[in-house]
Amino acid sequence: MRGLTEACARRVETERARAPFRSVEDFTARVAPSRAELTALAEVGAFAGLGRTRRGALWQVEAIGRSGPLFTTAESDGDDAPLDDMTERERLAADYRVAGLTTGRHPLALRRAALDRAGVVTARALDALPHGRRVRIAGTVVVRQRPGTAKGFFFLTLEDETGLSNAIVSPKHFEAHRALLVSAPALVLDGRLQKLEGTVSVKADRFFLLDEAAAPSHDFH
Repeated sequence: MRGLTEACARRVETERARAPFRSVEDFTARVAPSRAELTALAEVGAFAGLGRTRRGALWQVEAIGRSGPLFTTAESDGDDAPLDDMTERERLAADYRVAGLTTGRHPLALRRAALDRAGVVTARALDALPHGRRVRIAGTVVVRQRPGTAKGFFFLTLEDETGLSNAIVSPKHFEAHRALLVSAPALVLDGRLQKLEGTVSVKADRFFLLDEAAAPSHDFH
């Protein structure tokens, strides 16, 4: 988790081994996280095992340290406060913002119906399609590479809910769409399917931003 110190994480492990946490207040008293750490933990659902929804836990975090009936009522009756819980999209965005990953559904799964209507095939489906067929793929960008030995070719790896797909971009198309290709967190690509020497890739020549993709880009070097 971003912002969670190693010292705090070790206190969580130590205290959890000593005795189960009974409540958010009990967790706070025993672990002594900073306010930012406590808020982040609530935001990613770390207190679900204590019967708290994410917004309910955030409500509780706001109450901790305050005097008066708000804290007493929230702690004693177990209610999550008069707030609707986060939607699946909101939970997904919180997971990526705070933890950089999610244990929920992949962002592309939330858009699959619309992607199907747009003719986008999954990474898994590429195996069954013939070499040379024109295809459309989409995913969050997990790898971008332009090796010095590749004569200007640009390589992308996209991730959807079924796996990874690889794309190749010619120098001409890369230069024409550089800004999009090097910065977009998620893309839709059109191109020809290539199956050569056991590798499957798409030689892409059309590029689109995938709107509202709830995940960041990861560049591995």
